[in-house]
Amino acid sequence: MSRASLEKKPREVAKMFDGVARGYDRTNSVLTLGYDRRWREMTRRVLDAQPGERILDLAAGTGVSTVAFARGGAWCVAADFSVGMLSSGASREVPKVAADAMRLPFADDSFDAVTVVFGIRNFFDTEVALAEMRRVVKPGGRLLVCEFSQPRFKPFRTVFHWGMKRVAPTIAKVVSSNPEAYRYLGESIKDWHSQRGLAEIVAKAGWSDVEWMNLTFGVVALHRAKKR
Repeated sequence: MSRASLEKKPREVAKMFDGVARGYDRTNSVLTLGYDRRWREMTRRVLDAQPGERILDLAAGTGVSTVAFARGGAWCVAADFSVGMLSSGASREVPKVAADAMRLPFADDSFDAVTVVFGIRNFFDTEVALAEMRRVVKPGGRLLVCEFSQPRFKPFRTVFHWGMKRVAPTIAKVVSSNPEAYRYLGESIKDWHSQRGLAEIVAKAGWSDVEWMNLTFGVVALHRAKKR
């Protein structure tokens, strides 16, 4: 089975997600005990997309979050490097574009907001991708990132990482089309930045007013920022 390394080479990542696309949404719900839906709903509320706004949902996968953002009347496009993931979400009626986060196929100042829901952790170069996102957002536009993070309470953090390393791959063998990819999931979460660490990268990429909010004891964090 295909899985990416922590080097996060784009072709490896795309191939891995192509392999995990079938049953991807179901597997996520099982592994998170349904909390993925709560986290996505909180992301939707914080984004607060308005009618007439243009939203880029990057690393959108099957378009679950894109559809949610569009409910209020905003025009939302799902962009992802994995064609297999986009194809798995073909029944979701939102525009879909195959796109590399490091070289987005959109003009400057095209969107009112850009979102990344459980995807930024897989980018080859986080800062470059964030700078690209800033390029395609209008002045005054906003960034919203929902991603796994580092629980602040050390004992809980230890148990969480152990579960992602040992338990998640075991469950994935039953419910996923590519269980090996879920070993990468646990490794990449443990290797990921702290809340403050990601905020510093966001600011370094040129975004302003960077702030974050922990969800579920810091298992997940929402980061948001603005383009001056």
